[in-house]
Amino acid sequence: MTRSTQRTVLHRAAGSLAAAGLLAAASLAGAAAPAQAAGTPVFTLGGPAETALHPYPESGKPKSSTVGITLNNPSEDEENGGFGGDFTLTLDLSGVAGVADVKFEGEGNPDCEVTGTKAVCEDWGIWPGLQDAVDLVVTAADGSENGDTGTIKVTGEADGATFAPFTTRLTVGGPDLVMERLPFRTELTPGEKQQAPITFANRGTRDADGVLLTLRYSRGLDIPQRYSNCEYTVDDPGRPDFGSTTALCSVEGAFEAGATYTLATPLTLEATERAYYDTFLYRIQEDSAAQRTAQRAGAPFERGTGGVLRAVPAKKGPAARSADLDPYDNQQDVDFRTKNTADFVAYGDDVAGAEGSFVTADIGFRNEGPAWIGHIRSGEDVATVDFTVPQGASVTSKPERCRAVTADGTYREDQTSPAPRYVCNTSMTVRDGSGLDLPFELRVDKARVGASGAVTVRNTWLQNPKLPFDPKPGNNTAYLVLNGEGDGDGSDSGGATEGGDGGSGEPSTPPTSSPDPEESESGTSGSTTSGGSSAGTAGGSGDGGGLASTGSIALIASGTAAAALAAGLVLFTAARRRAARHS
Repeated sequence: MTRSTQRTVLHRAAGSLAAAGLLAAASLAGAAAPAQAAGTPVFTLGGPAETALHPYPESGKPKSSTVGITLNNPSEDEENGGFGGDFTLTLDLSGVAGVADVKFEGEGNPDCEVTGTKAVCEDWGIWPGLQDAVDLVVTAADGSENGDTGTIKVTGEADGATFAPFTTRLTVGGPDLVMERLPFRTELTPGEKQQAPITFANRGTRDADGVLLTLRYSRGLDIPQRYSNCEYTVDDPGRPDFGSTTALCSVEGAFEAGATYTLATPLTLEATERAYYDTFLYRIQEDSAAQRTAQRAGAPFERGTGGVLRAVPAKKGPAARSADLDPYDNQQDVDFRTKNTADFVAYGDDVAGAEGSFVTADIGFRNEGPAWIGHIRSGEDVATVDFTVPQGASVTSKPERCRAVTADGTYREDQTSPAPRYVCNTSMTVRDGSGLDLPFELRVDKARVGASGAVTVRNTWLQNPKLPFDPKPGNNTAYLVLNGEGDGDGSDSGGATEGGDGGSGEPSTPPTSSPDPEESESGTSGSTTSGGSSAGTAGGSGDGGGLASTGSIALIASGTAAAALAAGLVLFTAARRRAARHS
């Protein structure tokens, strides 16, 4: 049976627009349609390696599970790396006959026609990156038994493209590991510790042969124990992330269906001296070499040298059994807010040049701590560096993350000719000891002795410039001095003020109360500031731009999927806020 869905209509509409030469001006489900990539592209089909099915019930309807088949286009060229033609996916269902029933339901699916044990799905357009191809709704077949298993093979075909096939396995019954939520205290002070007695249950239909406990905690948190059956990795400091630590712990044993387990010794979770906004994620899965490899995702891990982390039964006798078999209840996460501060210190420069010459000025700020600042949930930029160009000079080269604005700091359409003022956003994280270094090249149009321009690190909202976490606003402003008495000896830096003592300057805009960007919808988007400054490319040694993350913090193995989920919301929110600011 062939079905026409909303997704199919959109694809067909895009194909018609392409034929009419109108595709560049059209919008398809919020994204530009892909163009044909050069050469013969190779696309990879994928999905879950294995899915457990709820056993067929004695009465009532069987519970269904969803198997999402994905399609990966490895091209990194977002504009020209897509495939703009028709393609066909064929699913061989003969391997699950008598084991599972398969249906193609939901508005997101392409046209699929099932004939006997074969399904053929037709679609159009493959964008760069990972995308959903087709969702299968699967249930255990009537007459199937616990432990029955079979496979579905998925292949693809298109003119001018090649598809790497994929095989997924369906098994009736299985373990269902469920992570229990712990009652943490979430309002903390630096140095505060609390126990984390990780507890999980197996509510499935068979035992789990070993479990893999995954712990991920952001930069302000620490678990001091380093177990010998756990391996650890810390995010690269040069990447735009949360500086998180990830621990993968392989716990041996047969974890019986219907039983509940807890750690033999609770973990210790500590809010360190640099804690501010932080997140702790804890996840349980059945252990296997493939699962560990997937969770590592190519990152370097180092094994601990302490004792062995063990799990023991939490209760005598079995817990209530359930045919839940739900992979979405394996994980819990919790957000913490620690009462702490971070001192953002602006620095300027002192440069000199004759009329008509070019000079380079290094400006920016440093986070002197003690806290790191990361907007983990919202993904919004932490701060903005606001730079006013000294009189008699014009900017000839700026960092890519900086955007020209008007003299009063509002939106400026012209981004090519010199502007009187520039705003440069950080990313969604600024670590303790880090900051933002911004090299500007200026032309000396007219030599003026002691001309200066303010360099202010402030909140991303021009109307609310105060940094809510910074207790020392006096050093948020420094100055770039052009042809001052020092004649460019580079002595002016680190919170210096025009003719001041290096720490007593006031912000260029009087501070007012600022909304908390983690708790208020009025915070700025992760990609804009007043005047729409971009945080996409690092202009110095700052933490760099990063995609916003929403909801649960993704594990290493699921980072790509989480980024794809958040991207549409971030772009929509950014566009709406940019429009509001320009009005």
